[in-house]
Amino acid sequence: MDVFENAPEQALAWHQAGRGAVLATVVETWGSAPRRTGAQLVIAGDGEMQGSVSGGCVEGAVVLEAMEALEKGEQRLLEYGVSDGDAFAVGLACGGTIRVLVEPVGSVFPADILAALVASRAARHAAAYEVNITTGARRLVQDAYPERFARDQSGFEAEGAVFVAIHNPPLRLAIVGAVHIAQALVPMARTAGYDPVIIDPRGAFGSQARFPGEKILADWPDEALAEVGLDARTALVLLTHDPKMDDPALHLALKSPCFYIGALGSKRTHAARVGRLQDAGFTQPEIARVHGPIGLDIGASGPPEIAVSILAEMTQKLRRGA
Repeated sequence: MDVFENAPEQALAWHQAGRGAVLATVVETWGSAPRRTGAQLVIAGDGEMQGSVSGGCVEGAVVLEAMEALEKGEQRLLEYGVSDGDAFAVGLACGGTIRVLVEPVGSVFPADILAALVASRAARHAAAYEVNITTGARRLVQDAYPERFARDQSGFEAEGAVFVAIHNPPLRLAIVGAVHIAQALVPMARTAGYDPVIIDPRGAFGSQARFPGEKILADWPDEALAEVGLDARTALVLLTHDPKMDDPALHLALKSPCFYIGALGSKRTHAARVGRLQDAGFTQPEIARVHGPIGLDIGASGPPEIAVSILAEMTQKLRRGA
């Protein structure tokens, strides 16, 4: 299953193919709503749909509204209450309320803005789609809403008329060291929404037999990471225990905005790592970015449990900045 949201790309493709397209976006939630604010459903003019705004509770009603909105070329703001019974059916303990903005592409959602959004996403550039519900003004911005980008949080601004949809690049995970822990971590990370890349110049480790279908770079870590790039939506995990491989990667990471840096090793190993970083001229605040020993202390034993602890610490850093 592809866990990444690609509603904008699908909407543009359907619109350009002449099928018609409508984007439906969750703009506000109350209670235990099935999908978070910013979740999207795209509907074609013939009724085909992709994505979700409620986990299945109200999609049918949204599709009908979208088809009518497409025919009339108008924006619609819908509100639905998800009952406890319906919520239970999609795995929730209780229901909630959602508001959904329906925007036909072309007549409401300008096709040029959608194309620019898709291009921005393809280039891994963060962008915010801003729409004034009252006036209908729409634009794409990249130099505003720093807190929303940091929290990956779409929503209404304080005055309640302007909705901001945050489009951050997909999360990425760069793993240096194609070891057993990496074999357990990669599928877990994919499930959590990360796009992983494995880096290991040792051919016997970084092979398709050990990581079927995954992206593997057989270059030295500093060369591979220079190619991959370490942006604010990237986590770096070092699993080799080998300073010749780990340290060059750390030097690049500590000069980058990547949101998580974790390095495998005991407290003694990490103390030696800190000493080498100090000798290389890195400051204490910079060195403190390195999580070592890696992972939350959950008493993990064996590669799968260590992988769980690493993914948990990555999530904690991403969502809480801890």
